[in-house]
Amino acid sequence: MNPSFNAPELIAAGVVIIILALPLLIWLLTWLLGLRYIPHSSVGVIEKFWSNRGSLKEGRIVAANGEAGFQTRLLRGGMHWGLFPWQYKIHRQALVAVAEGKIGYVYARDGQPLQPVQTLGQVVECNHFQDAQTFLSNGGQRGRQRLILREGVYAINCALFVVITEDNVFSGPIREREQTKYGDWQRQLASARAFDPVVIGYGSRVLPGEGEGSARDESTISEQDDMKLLPSDNIGIVSVQDGPTVASGEIIAPELPKRSDGLDHNYFQDPEAFLALGGKRGKQLQVLTDGTFFINRWFATVEIKPKTVIPIGYVGVVVSYYGGVGEDVTGTGFRYGEQVEPGHRGVWKQALPPGKYALNPYALKVEMVPTVNFVLRWITGQVESHHYDEDLESIELVTADGYEPMLPLSLILHIDYQKASRVVQRFGDVRRLISQTLDPMLTAYFRDVAQSSHMLDLLTKREEIQRNWGGASWIMTSSAWPC
Repeated sequence: MNPSFNAPELIAAGVVIIILALPLLIWLLTWLLGLRYIPHSSVGVIEKFWSNRGSLKEGRIVAANGEAGFQTRLLRGGMHWGLFPWQYKIHRQALVAVAEGKIGYVYARDGQPLQPVQTLGQVVECNHFQDAQTFLSNGGQRGRQRLILREGVYAINCALFVVITEDNVFSGPIREREQTKYGDWQRQLASARAFDPVVIGYGSRVLPGEGEGSARDESTISEQDDMKLLPSDNIGIVSVQDGPTVASGEIIAPELPKRSDGLDHNYFQDPEAFLALGGKRGKQLQVLTDGTFFINRWFATVEIKPKTVIPIGYVGVVVSYYGGVGEDVTGTGFRYGEQVEPGHRGVWKQALPPGKYALNPYALKVEMVPTVNFVLRWITGQVESHHYDEDLESIELVTADGYEPMLPLSLILHIDYQKASRVVQRFGDVRRLISQTLDPMLTAYFRDVAQSSHMLDLLTKREEIQRNWGGASWIMTSSAWPC
């Protein structure tokens, strides 16, 4: 007996099929009518398959005028109509998120080409890259951008822009042959800690070797200094990677004053203002002091260096590598070089008193000159805490009667702080004064005396011999210093 179905059963089966197929039919109908839903945590990048305005011109990536290709218009969260599947494809992309206290870097795939002196695209008003159409219309340039993204969530068209953050690379729906370069950039930025702001002070530490350019010479300064460098005593040396180069003959870019209309680059945080003020690429004279700075590391790198400390009992003679040619202020009587006023290239006449200074070690060198009395010992095996006499030894003598005694000698030295710059100008530094002038003069004098004297005369007339040494008068008194 063949099975048969009655009418109620057939109707029930049809209702079940309709109920099951209804969602699919509704989805198919809305899809054919061009209805698209974008979650509020995403954006929709529009790709147009064909257009009555033609296709993109050669070299363009994004359609700014409605041509076929990726569109500048972006779909935000919600329902959107008229996006017919035979003409449009919608790529859902996550919103770009930059974490709190972090920096996001942007690369533009399309736009005007860079000028020869540029390495980064200029800043244009485009609501932090959220308005792709305005970016292209306002002359935005392709390539890495000067403008960075601070913490927040951004609706960015990732067909035009690639955004690199510490956690993600938002590269959009475009698959390129050089796709791996974005990951390489992210790793390079991470290794330089470029996703973090630059923090100067506040206990930030100087890494080993970073103090190499400091003028502080640990070998000539006692461990019992009254002033010492703290972990937060550091500065930031800025090197700019964009813009025109410095003038021929210069090694460092000058500091840029704030313009009368209020334009200021805000410690290199505004690259466009920096270049508008006439900033040059290369190492900058201006340094960063205590604070937090959100600097685009593609635009400028920052090297941490310790501050310069001049302890009590010393003055710092400044040798400047930057500035214009200054007028000599030493007068006609000083024939060992010129000294200049502060701000000019050369040896500054005024020495720096004790203190902590935020000096750029690439622009200025500071020679420490002691201003208190200190003892030099020509005694083998004995070295004072200042270490200026670590290369001095007892003087070997030969007397007229054939004796070969060793002469131990001590000398008190004092340098007038007002003449410290002349010491540096004439001798280079205190060590050279001792090793290349004082030591050979004193050694030669006592050897000459010994060769014409008997051993007994050396022992009985030592005070007279020292008193007759012409150098003693000008070495031991500041008023007669030979400069």
